[in-house]
Amino acid sequence: MLNRAFNSPLAKVGIRYGAIAAVLTMGFVVSMYYMDRHPFLMNPFLDFRIAVFGVLLYFALKEARVYYLDGALFFWQGMIGGFVFTVVCASLCWFMILLFATWQPRFVSSFIELAMTQAKSFPTEDIDRIGRNVYEQGLQELKNTDARFMASRYLVQSFIIGFFISIIISVVLRREPQN
Repeated sequence: MLNRAFNSPLAKVGIRYGAIAAVLTMGFVVSMYYMDRHPFLMNPFLDFRIAVFGVLLYFALKEARVYYLDGALFFWQGMIGGFVFTVVCASLCWFMILLFATWQPRFVSSFIELAMTQAKSFPTEDIDRIGRNVYEQGLQELKNTDARFMASRYLVQSFIIGFFISIIISVVLRREPQN
């Protein structure tokens, strides 16, 4: 049964495009790090995964619809394809971030330094609004950040982004069979 699931067109296409997306997003992470712009401190609205996931998921589901599903794609099929795509991409990125952080230990320490600098520049009004103890607790947790936490955070964010992109692309590409 598991063999049949992996041989389905949605799984094959999702795995292939998910692996491509993982390589592209990790390329962005590594290049941003070496350009002295830590990728984990970027504005969430400017996250490159949104564009990468949108474009590659669109082409993945369109390929599945045109070449394997006889021109028909139901919403649930699009969501399954998007889920496979996201699982593959997020899992590979999680693993590659752990490898990169092991190979380049400065990746984690530079994140902590830059995030601490950014947090200490908050105006006192903002600190009072969120609460001084919450602010201090956040700084303490930031000091204890490690590669596993960063990779897990990236994994969770990828699932959130992938879920919403999957909904949008599945609605755009859905087409019921013509009788």
